[in-house]
Amino acid sequence: MRNTENLAELIQVQPDFIGFIFHEASARNVTEIPDVIIPNTIKKVGVFVDKEIEFITKTATSFGLDYIQLHGNETPEFCSKLNSPLERGLRGVFKIIKAFNISADFDFEKLEAYEASCDYFLFDAFGKKSGGNGITFNWELLQKYKGQTLFLLSGGIDEKMATEIKKIQHPKFAGVDINSRFEIKAGLKDVDKIELFKKKIKI
Repeated sequence: MRNTENLAELIQVQPDFIGFIFHEASARNVTEIPDVIIPNTIKKVGVFVDKEIEFITKTATSFGLDYIQLHGNETPEFCSKLNSPLERGLRGVFKIIKAFNISADFDFEKLEAYEASCDYFLFDAFGKKSGGNGITFNWELLQKYKGQTLFLLSGGIDEKMATEIKKIQHPKFAGVDINSRFEIKAGLKDVDKIELFKKKIKI
């Protein structure tokens, strides 16, 4: 989200999270969050790709982020350090969402090392970019996940998928992350489409 009016309109739909991408290579890169009051019921998420901890923590503090979403090759050790008592004491309380690109040969067992330091996992599809590729992976692969951390589903989700999303019965499935298929252009959301989609998956 980068546009002030667009952000204000989206807030009225009351999503659980609103994302801000801090990645220079992205067409959605944010240098400043629009001056709009976001209610506490909506959590602000900052998306980072292979950034230094100092950059992440300073940005999270400056923008008042609630969650840090890591969309690169961050290790379990990196997540643990970012989520350490020292970092929380200096910078505030950070909750972590760690994204993983899922394919047929993805080893879900490697996620066990991330469980202690991550609040959510985000399962996305492989693509040329770190995110926002607009492609979907085979959701049947979700049954291979036996971990305890809640996960969000991402990757090419659009309004036509509401019925299939509601069929997902995995006990750790917590929600969906929508992006490129709900945009008028990069960084500008189609709020009417998002509102309709929210109603479809809530029914």
